[in-house]
Amino acid sequence: MTTTTLAVLVPLLPFLGAAAALLLGRTAPGFARPLAVLPTFTAAVIAVVVAVRQGGGRAIDASTQLTPTGSVPIDLALHLDGFAVLTAVLVGLVATCVQIYSTAYLRDDTRYTSYSALVSLFTSAMLLVVYSGDLMVLLVGWEIMGICSYFLVGHYWETPEARAASLKAFLVTKLGDVPFLIGLFALAADTGTFRITGILAAVTNGGLDHPTLIALLLLAGVAGKSAQFPLHTWLPDAMAGPTPVSALIHAATMVAAGIYFVARLLPVFAASGAALVVLAVMAAVTMIGSGLAALAQDDIKRVLAYSTIGQLGYMAGALAVGDRGAAVFHLISHGAFKAVLFLAAGVVIHAAGTNSLAAMSRMSGLTKRIPDAYWTMTVALLALAAIPPFAGFFSKEAVLVAAEHTALGDRDIAPAAAGWTVLVAGLLAAVLTAAYAMRLWLLTFHGRGTEAPDHGRQPAAMTSVLWVLAVPTMAFGLTAGVISDWFDGHSLAPTLTTAVLSTGVGLVGGLVTYGAWRHTTALAARPPVGAVAAHPDAEPALVELEAMTSHTAAYGTIADAPDPSDPGRLLLGPLHRHAVTGFHLDALYSTLFVRPVQAAARLVRFLDREVVDTYVRGSGSLARGLGTAVRRAQTGNVQTYLGALLAGTLVLAIAAVVFANVNAGA
Repeated sequence: MTTTTLAVLVPLLPFLGAAAALLLGRTAPGFARPLAVLPTFTAAVIAVVVAVRQGGGRAIDASTQLTPTGSVPIDLALHLDGFAVLTAVLVGLVATCVQIYSTAYLRDDTRYTSYSALVSLFTSAMLLVVYSGDLMVLLVGWEIMGICSYFLVGHYWETPEARAASLKAFLVTKLGDVPFLIGLFALAADTGTFRITGILAAVTNGGLDHPTLIALLLLAGVAGKSAQFPLHTWLPDAMAGPTPVSALIHAATMVAAGIYFVARLLPVFAASGAALVVLAVMAAVTMIGSGLAALAQDDIKRVLAYSTIGQLGYMAGALAVGDRGAAVFHLISHGAFKAVLFLAAGVVIHAAGTNSLAAMSRMSGLTKRIPDAYWTMTVALLALAAIPPFAGFFSKEAVLVAAEHTALGDRDIAPAAAGWTVLVAGLLAAVLTAAYAMRLWLLTFHGRGTEAPDHGRQPAAMTSVLWVLAVPTMAFGLTAGVISDWFDGHSLAPTLTTAVLSTGVGLVGGLVTYGAWRHTTALAARPPVGAVAAHPDAEPALVELEAMTSHTAAYGTIADAPDPSDPGRLLLGPLHRHAVTGFHLDALYSTLFVRPVQAAARLVRFLDREVVDTYVRGSGSLARGLGTAVRRAQTGNVQTYLGALLAGTLVLAIAAVVFANVNAGA
């Protein structure tokens, strides 16, 4: 079987699994779990085979015309380069682990069949984006992911938080997709094709007439999909969905799609120095702002959500300095350890019966209750903090090295201003990343107080995948010296200067946080600010659902309920109340956009009901009145009709005589 045939099967198998699950889910529910796991697992294995065959060598292209358009053709095309095949392996691995994990996490969920089908469809759409060689086909996968995220984030649709989060995710990403679509058409108009290879060839030959405009339009869609400032606000709220969905979205699918898209079309963005500077500033604000916000969150999943936003900022920063190899390297590395963090967080929430770090800091024994989650989460947090020799260290160093080379003029793809912006912001973000990673680890696993509830041993389906994903978290970075062929042949090895500097500032951030925790830990023995909802016999998804719905009611709004035992409050000081709300961006957007739109909608409704409908009702009333008057004359009596006829004739005769006399007198 040829490589291209195998590549076609990779996105096709999860799609067929989703269709089969939806068709057979009600009549044969016993097939739901095999149909969720086996097609995705098979696709992951085939993706590995495709990656081995591609070998980091020359890109493999295949295409057939999808439909004649009369102008720019649309092709069903594959483009398999080193970036594509490795990213597909990541997507397949994480999706398989999520499906296996979900079989236990949602074991009693009545909507598991539709959930697993949507996860499979989500996976298929991302794989379509990864392998596609035509932008219109890529757009299909791009939009399918948006629809799937709406349904998956809103899986617990009974709760207002899930309904609001799913709607917000859909609307914010669609807000970015509108200029994104315009940018795609403008790009095709300039280059005459939707094929990625054709577009890159046209850019190389100077065939792009409006590079800055096109790049900025496309960046709007990337900012929405990959949760970059200022369209990042949907991602923390998306934590209202099940934890496996969070792992899939954050590690390997939706938010990675925007970064991957820019990496595939980097020469388009590099044609405009202004666009790269805009991307660098966007990445810098995202990295620092999300780091501060993560340090202030109480919900363990929201900490990880802001962490994802910040790590995506690193990837965007690498692209801003023109190094797509470093960006995709960090994307793959981050996908592995972020999947571990979210899936381990699901185990923690099940064991603790809460998603509140304030509550976890007041219970002891979690380390003994869930050793698998403890050790794998520790490894993943070390990778997140870029501590050597874990994967996050090597991939983050690749980003900082690229920024350093651009800042010092060793590379001329991007302006030096973009390099300095990314380098300085990256080092500041390294301090914040280490700080909130240390805070999360200390508050979760080193609390003091009552013993954590005993749920028994966690299901093997949930703990085994943690160790599977921990392997690339620990080892993937060590391959930096041998996989450069898959990343344009550029070296991914760290340099001594940036390695010492970034690791040093990271250690400072972690140690300062540890010192702040030691200072405040005596206060953690006080009673928790609310009750912990724990059900030892309940499925993990139910525990998570109750933890989310009771969080505000039990613990209050964390910005308004001071917790003196939180080292984050001590470190942030007066900035905490702003950081915990995401620097009030939701309130700002509500004032600038949501309320005016709602006011305009109310005005339109008033005009429609009180003005337009008044005319409609008036014309209807007039017709009804005339009908009533005419109906009274319709008695069915022949004598009445003849009398009326004679009377009318007499009136007409008299009128004729009068009219004739008047004319004769004149």
